[in-house]
Amino acid sequence: MKMNGFYNLLLVLCTTIFSGFEVEALPYDYSASIECLANPQKPKYGGGIIINPELNDGLKGWTSFGKAKLQHTESQGNKFLVAHSRIQPHDSMSQKVYLRSDKLYTFSAWIQASSGSRVLIAAIFKTASGFVSAGEIIAESNCWSMLKGGLTVKASGDAELYFESKNTSVEIWVDSISLQPFTKKQWKSHQDQSIANNRKTKVRIQAVDAQGNPLPNATISIQQKAPSFPFGCCMTNLILNNPAHQKWFTSRFRVTTFANEMKWYSTENVQGREDYSVPDAMLQFAQQNNIAVRGHNVFWDDSQYQLGWVKSLNEQQLESATNKRLNSVMQRYKGKVIAWDVVNENLHWNFFESRMGANASAIFYNWAIKADGATPLFLNDFNTIEDSRDEAASPAKYLQKLRDIQSFPGNEGGRYGIGLESHFNITPNIPYIRASLDTLGAANVPIWITELDVADHLDQPSILEQLLRELHSHPQIQGIIMWAGRGPQGCYRMCLTDENFNNLPTGDVVDKLLKEWGYWSSASFTADSNGYFEASLPHGDYDLKISHSSAIDSSLVHKLNVASTTRSLQLSS
Repeated sequence: MKMNGFYNLLLVLCTTIFSGFEVEALPYDYSASIECLANPQKPKYGGGIIINPELNDGLKGWTSFGKAKLQHTESQGNKFLVAHSRIQPHDSMSQKVYLRSDKLYTFSAWIQASSGSRVLIAAIFKTASGFVSAGEIIAESNCWSMLKGGLTVKASGDAELYFESKNTSVEIWVDSISLQPFTKKQWKSHQDQSIANNRKTKVRIQAVDAQGNPLPNATISIQQKAPSFPFGCCMTNLILNNPAHQKWFTSRFRVTTFANEMKWYSTENVQGREDYSVPDAMLQFAQQNNIAVRGHNVFWDDSQYQLGWVKSLNEQQLESATNKRLNSVMQRYKGKVIAWDVVNENLHWNFFESRMGANASAIFYNWAIKADGATPLFLNDFNTIEDSRDEAASPAKYLQKLRDIQSFPGNEGGRYGIGLESHFNITPNIPYIRASLDTLGAANVPIWITELDVADHLDQPSILEQLLRELHSHPQIQGIIMWAGRGPQGCYRMCLTDENFNNLPTGDVVDKLLKEWGYWSSASFTADSNGYFEASLPHGDYDLKISHSSAIDSSLVHKLNVASTTRSLQLSS
């Protein structure tokens, strides 16, 4: 394929070799199932440290927790454990394990409820320092659902795994239980391997002259012009008239979200008087600087963020006003944003459902498909990965909400996305985060981290780095936005700079990782005696130049897009 008329780009298979991932080699299994199956799958990692994980040895390793009675059962050749005669939510089966504070644990189990409606069932670890939720699932009768989660503990010691459901009328059935410990070194090796597999591609480049002869020992200079992985920060209208802010922001980020300026309460403070002047100006600034924008948000389901005039409307008036609002903002910015947060936080709040009926959110997505169906339409909520104790926003509840919206008449063909706000108020449970992303990823829709920040009572720099490393490396994550845009009153909870746009320690973390991930990087390589060199490059757009003693013109710039396809490249000087 001719590119710029002076070299050929050859697509060939190339063996990719990565080193450094043999560290106590135990790979991580990113797979998860969100289907309810007739039979459970085998336990991951052979059950890890769980005794009798497939229940093939009767009750070995398992005891009753609370007042429950246990029964070892077999159906169609599959053996499993049943907890029945439950009185308290925690009445179930249990197994004692020893947990270490220097390990990260991934957990999974296959669960079924005996009868009746869908039931929320959680896996809990009773430890010396308290109770830790490893995850939960909405279990059904007559089929098996996979619960995937994880945990760490503050102190090493004995612990007890058990299962919990507030619905004490149902039996809890479990099978294929697994608890696998990883060292921190192994966990880091998973991140490195995932980045090598999903964020980089090994490229083999040969420098040749105009006649196709190799240029031995040629110098090939590479400059990344645009990274492929979207990593950015929200912005406020403060950026419009602040050159220092603009310089700091545009030198780092190529994607953003407007913190408040596109929201309904900002654009129509008085009914019938729309004012888009501020988001228009911010969008113009973003476009001039090649910064992509996420549309945030069309509606916010929290009653405290509704304008007085919105609250005063009756059902029919509210339906008319919301339809007008949606079409106004989405038609205005159609083709100018890369995503829409259509309904914000409808796992936790229900203002519109309480006024317009249980299908309000689904109706909004139906309207959104008609208004701008070409752009991905996201749900957006908090605590799905931040806090395993929040039942309202668990991965299982999130996926149920997504299914409800997708299955609403007329919504089947929509392009959907999962937005995870990621406002961390507590020390992150990294194994739970990874497992939750595995589960959400099985829905096969884009997943973005949309509002990442860390509360100021925590060690912000350290935790921010820990989170960014885990999230950026996860194969299901397609973009990350930090919620650290500086406004007239400062930042929401986490700033990256001071008021003069000098880096704070959190900003230093961002710069450190941008450099490590190869954003805007430049490097020079010396080809071998046949004009070849190999490099593992982060995905993105690059400018390349060749210099050689016999080259006619070393100023020619070659364009290269590095994507997931392994490739070999021949450059002619």
